[in-house]
Amino acid sequence: MQAVDAVIDARLTTSVPLIGQVARYIISAGGKRLRPAMLLLVANALGYQGRFHHEMAAVMEFIHTATLLHDDVVDESTLRRGRPTANESFGNPASVLVGDFLHSRAFEMMVETGNLRVMQIVAAATNIIAEGEVQQLINMHDASLDEAGYLQVIRSKTAKLFEASTQVGAVLAGADPDREAAAATYGQALGVAFQIIDDVLDYDGSADEMGKNVGDDLREGKATLPLIVAMQRGTAEQAAVVRGAIEQGSTEQLADVIAIVRETGAIEQARHAAQTEAQRGLDAIAIFPDNAYTGVLRSLPQQLLTRRS
Repeated sequence: MQAVDAVIDARLTTSVPLIGQVARYIISAGGKRLRPAMLLLVANALGYQGRFHHEMAAVMEFIHTATLLHDDVVDESTLRRGRPTANESFGNPASVLVGDFLHSRAFEMMVETGNLRVMQIVAAATNIIAEGEVQQLINMHDASLDEAGYLQVIRSKTAKLFEASTQVGAVLAGADPDREAAAATYGQALGVAFQIIDDVLDYDGSADEMGKNVGDDLREGKATLPLIVAMQRGTAEQAAVVRGAIEQGSTEQLADVIAIVRETGAIEQARHAAQTEAQRGLDAIAIFPDNAYTGVLRSLPQQLLTRRS
């Protein structure tokens, strides 16, 4: 990861100071670096010898950071990782344009690997992520969204970059088709589990722990899994409260919504769904060789399931 950070720092060097200033602001904010870490772990678990895994890990972090910059503008977010968002600090135009720069720099770096398969995976992933972003925009304030529709969005918007990261790690290592597919499944499953837990924490966490404003999802009119389950399991009156909050994008009844989510067991059911996804990922990498890197891949899901931020 230190090698990846060195690549990130070198690749943010540009003749336009504002680009590096904005990009470093969000990259240095203490993110989990999960996607690059998972790429490195898979590549090493499958015996990769070389340096391109550091470059590609940085590519994944650049793409992820670009999506965060754009997301915060779209969502009008003001807090991320415990401090003001880039758009709050530098303005929307700078955030959007620096996000564009990070995307283009990522593809420039990717081409340097000379690996067409890697380029195919990442290009397809960025396209699907964009589709997921648009679909989520369409779904805003739609209280009729069901679990299948919710999962479709998070598989595209969040899990796809996890999946691409682990799959690229396997491709760099020259893995056979079965292990490449297993790596992709592992990444997708952990990405879904990660997002479900993220959505749970919006109703089962605090701003200090999460580094973002509690209730942001509700304010944006997002029908996430805890709310979907709460509407299914609650009384007609409880469902009406949650539905109204989603449709209005209002946090005025946030305390009531949180109480309903907890009283209906929606938190537990959503966490169970995340656990099921995590197990799917663990089952997939059962064919990986036993080594220290695979051991970390096997322990990672539990850390994601129990996180508080």
